[in-house]
Amino acid sequence: MMSPKSQSTQKSFSYIQTNIASIDKVFPLLCPVREKDWLDGWEYRMIYSKSGVVEENCVFATPHHGESETIWHVTQHDQERYQIEFVRLTPGENVVRINIRLEAVSENKTYTYITYLYTGLNEKQNHYIQNQLVNDFNSSMLWWETAINYYLKNGKILKKDSF
Repeated sequence: MMSPKSQSTQKSFSYIQTNIASIDKVFPLLCPVREKDWLDGWEYRMIYSKSGVVEENCVFATPHHGESETIWHVTQHDQERYQIEFVRLTPGENVVRINIRLEAVSENKTYTYITYLYTGLNEKQNHYIQNQLVNDFNSSMLWWETAINYYLKNGKILKKDSF
């Protein structure tokens, strides 16, 4: 819990992935349902989706270290511009806005621009965001890039323990 006089910490981190596939193969994989195909350990619970997959105003939840769920809201899903934005809330910990924009480099190469904006909801999270998150963020992005590229190349999931 933060004291009434404390200010939350807000910090942004960005990463550019190189995906070895066409933009039309990469973009649909940025979906809670499709992530199950390529991201080892991914679990989700769909709360709301008209289509059953990712779309604007889709809401889903993911487990969070055995405690309260993290709630995700898709605030933007633009298939024509290949952009998606999520707002993610882990109660008592943080709020994260995730912007993802894809750019076709060639027929079989896509750049995926990813930006996370973290806001801490308690002193412990503020400290983590300021001092430790950068390493975890970069590790997470490298794993994500490796896993999605493995799936795009092999059509199957890369087991995390082999990474």
